Amino acid sequence: MDDAGEVRETLLQLADERRVSLAGLSEMIGRNPTYLQQFVRKGSPRRLAEDDRRRLAEFFDVGEEVLGATGAQVTGTARAKDAAGEWITVPRLQLDASAGPGSFSAEEISFDAIRFSRRWLREMGLADAQLSAIRVEGDSMEPVLRGGDEILVDRTSRALRDGIYVVRLAEVLHVKRVQARMPGRITLISANEAYAPFELALDEVEIVGRVVWKGGKV
Repeated sequence: MDDAGEVRETLLQLADERRVSLAGLSEMIGRNPTYLQQFVRKGSPRRLAEDDRRRLAEFFDVGEEVLGATGAQVTGTARAKDAAGEWITVPRLQLDASAGPGSFSAEEISFDAIRFSRRWLREMGLADAQLSAIRVEGDSMEPVLRGGDEILVDRTSRALRDGIYVVRLAEVLHVKRVQARMPGRITLISANEAYAPFELALDEVEIVGRVVWKGGKV
């Protein structure tokens, strides 16, 4: 495989690990939705433009050399990274986690990103987490989570334990407190007492990830 082919394979692997689409990445760097699809599948363009490569490298938190930069380009990227400090870029997914009746989920495409200090993530115990940022809609988790809050969701596969999770039921996303009291069954609980808890079999729900942080307006 030539160097360009290796870059295309690397980009596909990075996108798969972050669970983002090539269309979403294309839009993130200001291109039409088919741009990176054509780059990967048809080899057109043959190489990524410098600005496109830089944005993708920042998003995936990798060196530009893995996306095809060479020589002085790599040196310049290293200087910029040293100046900026150690940061992790977390994708914001274009879907809403409902804390009310539910929100139909769109394709999980990153439309933006938030940068977090790598040191802060280590202090929070999230250095190895697979993180995504999602906005909350609805009032069923008030006062714990309010509509418009931004939540960090750890999508790393871990053993289920009591806590607040984003879950998917029949293509609808919810954010609820999850309790696992009986083998094979869970209870979804709202913080707002106006919403009754409900119990269901574990195989009826997809656990998207655990909510590990929130942010919002004061």
